[in-house]
Amino acid sequence: MDLMKNVVLSAVNLHKSYAGKLALKDVSIELREGEFVALLGPNGAGKSTLMQILTGLFSADAGEVTVLGFDLRKNAASALAEIGVVLQQPSLDIALSVNANLMFHARLHGLDRADAQQRINDGLVDIGLQDAAQSVVRSLSGGNRRKVELLRAMLHRPSLLLMDEASVGLDIVSRQQLLLTVQRLQQRDGVAVLWTTHLAEEIPFANRVIILRDGLKRFDDSLRMLYAQTAQTEPEAAFLHILDNATPCTSKTDFQ
Repeated sequence: MDLMKNVVLSAVNLHKSYAGKLALKDVSIELREGEFVALLGPNGAGKSTLMQILTGLFSADAGEVTVLGFDLRKNAASALAEIGVVLQQPSLDIALSVNANLMFHARLHGLDRADAQQRINDGLVDIGLQDAAQSVVRSLSGGNRRKVELLRAMLHRPSLLLMDEASVGLDIVSRQQLLLTVQRLQQRDGVAVLWTTHLAEEIPFANRVIILRDGLKRFDDSLRMLYAQTAQTEPEAAFLHILDNATPCTSKTDFQ
């Protein structure tokens, strides 16, 4: 992690329970400008709960979240303005055109029509869908729909991009294309990316890997350190080793 870069996301000591059942316990994470972090965990690990807290859908029982210094609880509008989100569940209106979906989102963020249209046009070229602007969304492949959702999330030029299991349901080629597109945004524009997944083969794209299990952070460091700590050379084997053997993550890697 480059300590000279600005902290984009800081989540400190997050706790969350549902009807007395622990979902997150004392989870802290930090993302800096231009960092791609993979958040990995099995079903029920706490990934969805963490993402719901980070997007403002739920409040943590304890702990705090700031985005570029804006407290998500006290100054939600400013914090959320810096966040782009692609959810696991598809959220485009499939009866509308690609351009109409994107324009609606841009206008919600207060962009004037001319600026919004220019950003849409440029963005469609960037993701290779410049010929699909007037296509009805239902006519697109699953992979191309995800690209449109990614473009929509980036139209207001956020500093933080949250990808919530966005590759679910995509074939291997579409997953690879989506990952490469997000990685290009991260490297070119300095966007901080939090990519949640249960697929270990996706983590080599990340600068850092966080592993959750049973609401606890089990690992937070680079892929190189994950291999070194587990004596493994493949991401899936290393992931399974952490799940089987790790104790809760110490504070050593929380804010390196």
